[in-house]
Amino acid sequence: MRHAWTMVALGLALGAAGVQAADPVAADKTPQQSKMATCNKEADGKKGDERKAFMKECLSAHKKETQQSKMTSCNAEATGKKGDERKAFMSECLKK
Repeated sequence: MRHAWTMVALGLALGAAGVQAADPVAADKTPQQSKMATCNKEADGKKGDERKAFMKECLSAHKKETQQSKMTSCNAEATGKKGDERKAFMSECLKK
């Protein structure tokens, strides 16, 4: 009887985990997952080394764009700050 209850509890736990994992649409994609999906679509038809090189370049390009946009927004927020105050602000802003 004890073994049967253990199996029932295990089945319920696994069932609950399956329901939670079955809804990936509800979870938002991370920025990295979004970049990867975009680059994968663009790499359609490429294979082997050509695909590898394309993916590396594509993901790097997205990273640079993100860094540039972050720098632009931090610069806008740092308006009016000078010297060490600006350096400290920019450093903290870019880490976010």
